[in-house]
Amino acid sequence: MQKANYIKERKAIADRIKELRIRSGYTSYEAFAVENGLPRKNYWRIEKGENFTINSLIRILKIHGITLEEFFKGIK
Repeated sequence: MQKANYIKERKAIADRIKELRIRSGYTSYEAFAVENGLPRKNYWRIEKGENFTINSLIRILKIHGITLEEFFKGIK
């Protein structure tokens, strides 16, 4: 079975994460990561759409106070 490449979907998720950060008043991904106890390099990778874990996504959503359902609403 051929390995699927989900670049488009990861990019949509990454864009939404970045949007949440900016809406929260953080112009810098580094400031957001440091203030919320996230490894800066790992958080940068998430915003770039590189592979990340569901645990990382859930942690970020908890920081923003939104559910998975709210997060994925409107993402295609």
